[in-house]
Amino acid sequence: MSALAVYWGIFYNNILPTLLAAGTGYFLGRRLQPDMRSVSRVTFYVFSPCLVFASLAHSELATTEFGLIALVTLATIGASTLLALAAGKAMRLERRVLVALAVAAAFGNAGNFGLAVNRFAFGEPAVTRAVVFYAFSSLSVYTLGVALASAGQRPWRQVLLHALTLPTTYALVAALLFRATAWTVPVALDRSISLLSQGAIPVMLVLLGMQIAAVTSWPRSRVVLIGLATGLHLLVAPAIALGLVGVLGLTGSTRQALVLEAGMPAAVISTILATEYNLDAAFVSSAVLISTLLSPLTLTPLIALLQGG
Repeated sequence: MSALAVYWGIFYNNILPTLLAAGTGYFLGRRLQPDMRSVSRVTFYVFSPCLVFASLAHSELATTEFGLIALVTLATIGASTLLALAAGKAMRLERRVLVALAVAAAFGNAGNFGLAVNRFAFGEPAVTRAVVFYAFSSLSVYTLGVALASAGQRPWRQVLLHALTLPTTYALVAALLFRATAWTVPVALDRSISLLSQGAIPVMLVLLGMQIAAVTSWPRSRVVLIGLATGLHLLVAPAIALGLVGVLGLTGSTRQALVLEAGMPAAVISTILATEYNLDAAFVSSAVLISTLLSPLTLTPLIALLQGG
């Protein structure tokens, strides 16, 4: 079979279904203009924490592997942030744009896009590990992301306290507690959480499409910065993760899940941070849109690489 046929099969079976699902949200957003804030809040407070708890409370991940996944996640995000800041400093960007570049480059779409592609490409074992990546990525958004976006306006103590109140944090801590104590979740509660968790990925994909539909224009003056943020997400971050998993000796589903999650396009939450803290929101939104549209060109060969061992 030719390489082109292999790549087409990977795209058709693993990435196109994800794009089509997100496309329903895009057309919904364009035609009906639903209340995206409500959908986002339901995802944030209900579906996302249920997914984290259901995936981790019953997983067979060893404590050591869990810690290594967290380490790779945070190290990849940290390295991407530092590279973006270094590039921005070299380009002598003004502070507001520099911070926007760091926010746009730091956080990938580990939830909306990454979990779905991991499921199609590598199955449930990879999804379990991708959920850990997603959980710690979410925590980093509300710690490092807020600290960056606020540019020192919020003290670290306040940022960390805010992170401790997130639904995802509660779900993560509760799941770890049940794992550590071998407690049994009551059947009714367990089935309810499991049922809600099954809706998380579909709702996230619809929300992703709705969020992309909200991007109506992009600043041509920021083409170089958009390209830089996109390159950091789609090329540099997975290379960093690939190096880290090699050094740490992670293989199989763990290696596949982490590297693929690291190669996801920019996260929509970056736009929310940019808007909230008066950064260059148009640039960040454009980075999300362009990196998402270009991601099949990099994710397809990345999946091929990971499938080959």
